[in-house]
Amino acid sequence: TLFFTEMWERFSYYGMRALLILFMTAAPAAGGLGFDTATAGAIYGLYTSMVYMTTLPGGWIADRLIGPQRAVLYGGILITVGQFSLAIPSLSAFYLGLFLIVVGTGLLKGNVSVIVGRLYSADDARRDAGYSIFYMGINVGAFFGPLICSWIGEPREGGEWVNWHYGFGAAGVGMTAALIQYVAGQRYLRGRGELKDDSG
Repeated sequence: TLFFTEMWERFSYYGMRALLILFMTAAPAAGGLGFDTATAGAIYGLYTSMVYMTTLPGGWIADRLIGPQRAVLYGGILITVGQFSLAIPSLSAFYLGLFLIVVGTGLLKGNVSVIVGRLYSADDARRDAGYSIFYMGINVGAFFGPLICSWIGEPREGGEWVNWHYGFGAAGVGMTAALIQYVAGQRYLRGRGELKDDSG
């Protein structure tokens, strides 16, 4: 459950990142925002740094208020809405989408790893193997996300055009798959990662 949840989340995250700078710097006539490279780079840098910085408040919220399981669920919902916001051809929807993905990733990213650890006791020999399998999901999603989202969203050689927003929408579809997998597989988590759970 957590392997596929994280795989699709990473597919979504790296898929949209593959398009982000290119979309911002592409001319409006080509469907982009027409930003200069300095502005696009600053937005990209701020976005990617905040994705990881928000894991600190995301962890605090999970530990003190809602538990890791709910944090992952709520974070996944925010990321999904954010990805589909990027699929809307509007500047305000673009900024809203980035904001929602930042907040959602802050809730999801650190806490899904916590749940993996809580599936096993501290002295369980399977714990390392569990994390290895989990991180394989990260690598699979990070590999295929940019390939597929770029293929859908970027212009082809010879001028054939798909659509930037279709590429962002593909990332949203990947995140929707992560949510479906996570909700459907709740019974396999055995209550690990709930607020009242003190395992690990």
